[in-house]
Amino acid sequence: MSIIKIENMNHGFGDRTLFNNVSFRLLKGEHLGLIGANGEGKSTFMKILNNEILPDCGTIQWNSKFKIGYMDQLVDLKEGIITINFLKEAFISLFDIENKINDLYIKLGNMNEEEMNKSLKKIAILQETLDKNNFYSIDSKIQGVAAGLGIHELLHKEVSVLSGGQRTKVLLAKLLLEKPDILLLDEPTNHLDEEHIEWLKTYLINYDSAFILISHDNSFLNSVVNVIYHLEHKELTRYEGNYDYFLKLYDIRKQQRLIEYKEQQNKIAKLEEYIRKNKVRTATARQAKSREKQLDKIERIEIKKEIIKPYFNFKSIRMPENIILKTNNLIIGYNKPLSKPLNLKMKRGQKIAITGANGLGKTTLLKSLLGLLKPIDGEIILSPYKKVGYFQQEVLEDNTTSVLYDVWNTFQDLTQTEVRSNLAKCGLTRQHIDSPINLLSGGEQAKVRLCKLINEPTNLLVLDEPTNHLDIYAKNELKRALKEYAGSIILVCHEPEFYKEITTDVWNCEDWSCDEK
Repeated sequence: MSIIKIENMNHGFGDRTLFNNVSFRLLKGEHLGLIGANGEGKSTFMKILNNEILPDCGTIQWNSKFKIGYMDQLVDLKEGIITINFLKEAFISLFDIENKINDLYIKLGNMNEEEMNKSLKKIAILQETLDKNNFYSIDSKIQGVAAGLGIHELLHKEVSVLSGGQRTKVLLAKLLLEKPDILLLDEPTNHLDEEHIEWLKTYLINYDSAFILISHDNSFLNSVVNVIYHLEHKELTRYEGNYDYFLKLYDIRKQQRLIEYKEQQNKIAKLEEYIRKNKVRTATARQAKSREKQLDKIERIEIKKEIIKPYFNFKSIRMPENIILKTNNLIIGYNKPLSKPLNLKMKRGQKIAITGANGLGKTTLLKSLLGLLKPIDGEIILSPYKKVGYFQQEVLEDNTTSVLYDVWNTFQDLTQTEVRSNLAKCGLTRQHIDSPINLLSGGEQAKVRLCKLINEPTNLLVLDEPTNHLDIYAKNELKRALKEYAGSIILVCHEPEFYKEITTDVWNCEDWSCDEK
């Protein structure tokens, strides 16, 4: 049974076409992965499915029996609401039933016998609905999902004061508690640490209903999906199977299409040569005309251009001192300590991964070391010869300046041609470069920030979850570039397959976190 069916859909922004005559279907119980390079239109496609955006043309048919669940990052988290009460809104229909039952009980004393019997029957039916939906275990459900996603300590905080990462996890928790018939998940593993990614992986593997998942974490994707839709060159192609199977079949189809293309080109060349030689001769003109008709009927096979893959090359300058930084009894935190006294030391050439669950202070440590946040106590000594390049965890860009002029303002000594060339090396097309920053996808914005970073000579890179939103091509290229970088690195990352080949040391925040959170 089809839950969603799309036929002949086209959509674009300005002169940029994202989808061309696209068809799509989601069947009951399918676990579907939507993949493609940054900027191909995955998030836009998800918004079309959720009726946030209307396509330019085409038909979208939803089976009205099924309830959709979509994690809306723009939902208003109002002041005064604590997280646990916000999560209880996932069960609002059940709480409404409980209120109806309570109202009926209050009114029983003023009813005659007939009205009372009717009300008691209604109460029994409503109560049965609550029991079937495990209403009285709502608190334990919330506690379980909160523990799984690492937001247990946020349950009694106001939602309006949550950070971007905390907010994302709370919204995901609410969506999972709602248990819709179809989950629409756009990069749900961003901001989750390894333990909570594993929990979500198990949850989705065992999810009875359908979901559509956008993710650049290919290991995660491979574990939870059984159908892949690949968005490339404005087309959507369906593959039955997981991500590994898609890779094999995609490569086979690509090679097969290349063979068919070469065979067709040989056939076209022979026809064109025959027509050229025989067109003007009276004896063979009819045969030449017949060949022309045959040539016109050929449906030409196109070999699409390869997706533009980025090239990152970090510029490094020499660090003359052996010790880059050290701390004496450093205690990090905001209103209360997040760490025990830290005595850390980083030497020239070290590439350090900082790991540990969310909320333990990884980003706080980075900001403290860089002097962006005053520590609660202790001392930080940084080499005066340091030249730091800092990649923040996630910057929400409301900037309406074009990509070109935003980067040009940072590197005013470069020519416009040089700025365009540097952006193109980072995997951005002419359309991306001329677009306002706020219209780019998360992955494209990250590439703009990386462009600024790689063009500034450094001897210490401080990177806070740089792989969020990056597609597989950019992620692999970033890994290569960081392995070859001649300077030192401090890297916060939740993907062992990314950082293990780069780093020389690991600092686990769980080793120095306070017992009391």
